[in-house]
Amino acid sequence: MKILKLLNKKYFSILIFYLLSATNTFAEDKPVDIWNLEKKETDIVVETNISDQNQNNSAGSSIYDMQSNKKIDPIKLDQDVASKEIKIVGLYDPAEYGLSIDMWSNSDGSKLKSLLENINKYNLSQDASEIMNISMLTNAYYPNQNISEQEFLKFKSDWLIKNSNLDLIEEYLIKNQTINLHPELTRFLVDTYLSNSNIKKSCEIFTNITKPIEDEYLSKFNLYCLINYGKNEEAQLILDLKKELGFQDDYYENKISYLFGYVEEADKTISENSILDFHLAHRTDPEFSFEPNVDTPKFIWQYLSASNLLFNIKDIEITDIDKISTIEKAVHDKNYSEKDLFEFYKKFQFNISQLLNAQEVYKSLSPIEGRALLYQRTLLMEEPNSKLELMKTLKEAFNKDEIGNAFDEELKQFLNQISEDDVPSNYTTFYNSYSKTEQVSDKKIKFNNKVLHQSKLVNYFNGDYAKSQIEQDIEKFLKKIKKDKKYFLSKKDIIFLEALKSDGVQISKKYDSLYEIKQSEMPADIQFMIENNEIGAALLRVIEVIGPEKIENLDEDTVYFIINTLNQLNVDLIRNKLLLKVLPLKV
Repeated sequence: MKILKLLNKKYFSILIFYLLSATNTFAEDKPVDIWNLEKKETDIVVETNISDQNQNNSAGSSIYDMQSNKKIDPIKLDQDVASKEIKIVGLYDPAEYGLSIDMWSNSDGSKLKSLLENINKYNLSQDASEIMNISMLTNAYYPNQNISEQEFLKFKSDWLIKNSNLDLIEEYLIKNQTINLHPELTRFLVDTYLSNSNIKKSCEIFTNITKPIEDEYLSKFNLYCLINYGKNEEAQLILDLKKELGFQDDYYENKISYLFGYVEEADKTISENSILDFHLAHRTDPEFSFEPNVDTPKFIWQYLSASNLLFNIKDIEITDIDKISTIEKAVHDKNYSEKDLFEFYKKFQFNISQLLNAQEVYKSLSPIEGRALLYQRTLLMEEPNSKLELMKTLKEAFNKDEIGNAFDEELKQFLNQISEDDVPSNYTTFYNSYSKTEQVSDKKIKFNNKVLHQSKLVNYFNGDYAKSQIEQDIEKFLKKIKKDKKYFLSKKDIIFLEALKSDGVQISKKYDSLYEIKQSEMPADIQFMIENNEIGAALLRVIEVIGPEKIENLDEDTVYFIINTLNQLNVDLIRNKLLLKVLPLKV
C-alpha cells in the first residue's frame, strides 16, 4: 500500500490509466490484430472515438467502476455509446449464405423470444444446429420491436453456451468484444478451459480483450492470469488499487499472497464456489487432496478428472455403496469413465442360480448389485432376443435412479453387435433409439437414373452442372416421364423440380400437368414471415420444425415445406446441403 500513499489524485488517475491499458496485453509484447480472422470480408463493428477526460475515483466506488476509467467512464457511457458502438454482433457475412443485414428488422421481438425459447427446449440435431449457427451468428441489425438489444444478445450467448463450440465462442468474443455486455459467455469459456485443466487457454482470451473488464469474477481471473504469466508487479499494483477502492475477498487474497511469495503456506480451505476458487486451492497446496460426493458440482468433477485427481475405482470395496453411487452419478454426468464402472461391476460375485434367473433376482438386490448382475448376465448372453431383453431391463434400471447416461456407450457397443435384421419387431424402437447408427451423410451416393430425384441430375446442387446443361437434361428426363404412364412423380421428385425452378432453371410449362401443389402444404405463419421479409424468424421456424431430428428422418411433406421455405428465402447454400441429404439414394 506504500505506493498509493505516494500518489496524489492526478498521478493516481494516470497510474490507473497506464495499468489498465497494459493489463489486457500481458501475454503479448506486440499488438494483436483481433480482426484478422481470415473469415470475413468487412469489419462490422462501428467504432466511436471518445475524448479523454479525467475522472476522480472515490474510495466507496466499486473496483470495477475504477477499472472502467481510462480517463473516461465507459460504464456511465454504456447506454449512450454501446448501442452506437455495437449495432451488429456476429461472425458471418450475410451474403455468404444469401441472407440480409436486415434479416431481423421486420420481426416482432415477442414472437422471436417465443421461438427461441421453444428451440432452447430441444437438443438440436446437427442439421438444425448448423442452421441455428448461421441464423444467430450472421452479421445483422438487431430486431427493434418488443425486444431489447441486450435480450437479443443474450439469446446469442445462450445458444453459444448450449452449443459449447469453444473455438466458435472464442472467435465470437474476440471479434465482437462483448465481454461486458454478457460476461456469462466469457465466464463459460474460461471456466470450461480451466475445468479441463487448460490454464493457458483460459488466460489467452484476456490477451485479446481490448476493453476494461467490468465483471468481478473475470477481473479476478484476469489478475490471476497476470501472475501466471509472471507479471507480478502489474498484478500487485492492480490488486493494491482494487483493495484501496474497497475490494475484499479473504479467500482469494490468501491464495494470491501465496503465489506472490508473501506467505510460506496458504490457507488449506477449499472453496467450491467457482472453478477459479477450486483451482487456486489446488495450485497453492502441494499436498492437495479432495474427495467428491454426489453433491459436488459438475465442473469440480471435470477438473478433478482432467487433473488426474480422482480416486481409482479399483481401490474401492464393493461394500462401499455411497462411493459407488457417487461414481455412477459421475459417469452419468460424463465425468468418470464408463468403461471403468462396468469393469468394476465385474467384481461382484454371483452364483449360477442368480445369473440364470437375473431378470427376477435383480429385483431383490440393492440397485447397484442389481445393475451389476444384469450387466454380467448380458455379457454371457448370445441369443439376440434375450440379450435385447436384458439390455432393455438394465437401461430401465439406470433410468429409474436417474443415471441413464451411465449406460450409454456400453449399450451402443452391445447393440452394434446385433444385426438390425436379427432384431425382433418388439425391440425395434429400443434398438433404433440407442444403437450407434451410421450418419447418412457419410454414406456414398448410388445413382438411379430411372428415378428423377435419385438420378445424376442431383449433382446440380453440388455445383457440378451448368445452368444450360441442367435445362437440357431435365427436358430429356421429363419427356421420358410424360411418355411413361407408369411413372408418377414422387414428393421428392417435386421437391427436386421446385428447387430447380426456384433457381431460375427453365422447365417447359407442358410438364406442369405432371404434378400439382396444394397451397395448404405450406404453414400459414411461415408463409406470412416470408412475405413480410422476416428472414431470421422464418429460419427459426425451420429450426423449430427440424428440432432434434435429422432432416432425412422427417416425413416428405415436412421436408417439402422446409425446402419451399428456403427456396423463397433464396438461402441456397443451406437448402442445397439439406437437399443432398434427403434426395439421393445412399448406401
